[in-house]
Amino acid sequence: MKPITAEWVDKAEADFATMERESRVRKNPNYDAVCFHAQQCAKKYLKARLCEADAAFGKVHDLVALLDQALAVELVWEKFREDLAYLSDFAVSFRYPGESADKSAATDAKKRGRRFRQAARSALGLESETSGLF
Repeated sequence: MKPITAEWVDKAEADFATMERESRVRKNPNYDAVCFHAQQCAKKYLKARLCEADAAFGKVHDLVALLDQALAVELVWEKFREDLAYLSDFAVSFRYPGESADKSAATDAKKRGRRFRQAARSALGLESETSGLF
């Protein structure tokens, strides 16, 4: 694995760990954070895969746009289009006043994020558990 790919994976795993930790909080859970970090984890795994394939990308937050690029090397990821479109909204929508995530949205985001993470780790030749960073 290329060093830059490994850095993206480490960043993705940090977001995954934050999502997992916050989703276990019983008192005053931050559902917005669960959704945001699920989106961030998926975004960073998409970028990791693109890096490993020597594909250029910009400062893109739209997961579907990144997916469209990644399909050139991971055609089977098409099955994640709906999940990634759902997660993509969390890059901004709950980061500002006016909208907030609820427990249902957080649970759904976590489920979709976990599912994509597993596929991304497999595509990168990584075991399904965390990289040992935490």
